[in-house]
Amino acid sequence: MIALRVDDWRAWAPGIEDADAWARWAGAPHVPAETNEQPDCAFVPPMQRRRLSRLARIVMHAAWPLCGEDEQLPFVYASRHGETTHTFAMLDDIGRGVPLSPTRFGLSVHNAIAGQWSILREQRGESVAIAGEADTFEHAIVEAATLLDDDVPAVIVVMAEERPPAAYDGWIDDVPCSYAVALRLSRIGAEGAGPCWRLSLGKADTTPLPMSSDYPHALRFVRALHDGAPFAPAWKARQWTWRPLP
Repeated sequence: MIALRVDDWRAWAPGIEDADAWARWAGAPHVPAETNEQPDCAFVPPMQRRRLSRLARIVMHAAWPLCGEDEQLPFVYASRHGETTHTFAMLDDIGRGVPLSPTRFGLSVHNAIAGQWSILREQRGESVAIAGEADTFEHAIVEAATLLDDDVPAVIVVMAEERPPAAYDGWIDDVPCSYAVALRLSRIGAEGAGPCWRLSLGKADTTPLPMSSDYPHALRFVRALHDGAPFAPAWKARQWTWRPLP
């Protein structure tokens, strides 16, 4: 069992960017229509900003305000599928006999966004990039809890996905839209304020289980942050349970 406090959070999806928009979404959840929209990330210098992929911009937009300019905090970046747009473009180049771009390759690896965060924020602490299954979000929370056990004041966690190219239809079915959910997490009892949640893991009744919702687990957590209701996402033999603490 893990108990954590959510000091602050931010999220992004097409057409849903600020706190008021997310509050409306939580009251009437829906899958937003996918567009080419992306955050402008004006806080990043232009020369560095031009190297950010759409997924990287989404991550930076969500996570940037959660870390103070003078803070050094561990960073956990979680994405099940990563840079599918970059990967597909490179596969297309290979199929057409076009030389691969070293820059595109370098920015397509799974830890590239975590590395860009460290460089842009001048973060010298630990950064982690993880990829799991449909419950990658919960695994990111477990990773954050282990970092908090090392007595750091807080951990930044970002779960992010970009809607993959149409060629992946039928293969990737757990990314209904591009999104990012960024959390600033700390230990319960540490200085500060915010809602506290408990995460536990049990064995699901049936194995394997299909996706337990049309919404990714991270977006279900955003809804729970608004209504305070417990929820229990399942994946295969794993049954996760989120419960608010008084």
